[in-house]
Amino acid sequence: MDRQQDGALSVELGVPSATLTRTLVVATLTLVCSFARAEPSEITLTINEHKLTAEVAHTEATRSQGLMHRRMLPEHRGMLFVFDRIDRHAMWMMNTYIPLSVAFLDAQGVIINIADMAPHTTNAHGATRPAKYALEMNQGWFRKRRIGPGARVEGVEKAPPAR
Repeated sequence: MDRQQDGALSVELGVPSATLTRTLVVATLTLVCSFARAEPSEITLTINEHKLTAEVAHTEATRSQGLMHRRMLPEHRGMLFVFDRIDRHAMWMMNTYIPLSVAFLDAQGVIINIADMAPHTTNAHGATRPAKYALEMNQGWFRKRRIGPGARVEGVEKAPPAR
């Protein structure tokens, strides 16, 4: 924008050019800072020395969406659901193409139970005791690594809180 256009914009908006420039700078800095404060969308978890990367679903929207509509999930990737309260949560597979296994975890990250889930089903797969988290991985991922109830998932405490 040249000076003439800048002045025209200022007159059109009824705001002096310097004020308009300061406002734009402040708005840009606010936006940049909000991205810098963003909570992690992925975390690294470890179970019995097996590392994995988990997307974190900690909001109502991300928990509702889950892994729906995806066609594949890389071998050592999954999704950690962080619930707003400890309860007997359940998962289902509507609009989900990938066969998954879900591990329900208590507040300390200890696996309560694991369930295999078939794609495109609405069967409820639930925690056998109150759970704080659920970790979805490709079906058989836990079994292949001999991970079962009682194993501790390290790193869940780094997940952002549910909101």
